Amino acid sequence: MYAIVDIAGQQFKVEAGNEIFVQRLPQAKGEAVEFGKVLLLDEEGTVKVGTPYIEGAVVKATVLEDDAKADKVIVFKKIRRKGFQKLNGHRQKLTKIKIESIA
Repeated sequence: MYAIVDIAGQQFKVEAGNEIFVQRLPQAKGEAVEFGKVLLLDEEGTVKVGTPYIEGAVVKATVLEDDAKADKVIVFKKIRRKGFQKLNGHRQKLTKIKIESIA
């Protein structure tokens, strides 16, 4: 059984037991989270597609880490023949969640 869920503006394919990184959520470590924006639900071959969401479908998850960081993104700017170079970068903060159940 899997579902396609809209979490913080991004779509994820989730199954029970999956651990995924999503955009920063306001919940703290150890708290439970419910996502009601289920776009697609597959139950052993029976596929339900929402318009835009499936009513009554909920994905429950638990926050494992609320302060995880993504890989570093490098921003490099250069203007040819002018001697201008600028190096900048950042690491996006993420939340790691574990999918408990799909109902």
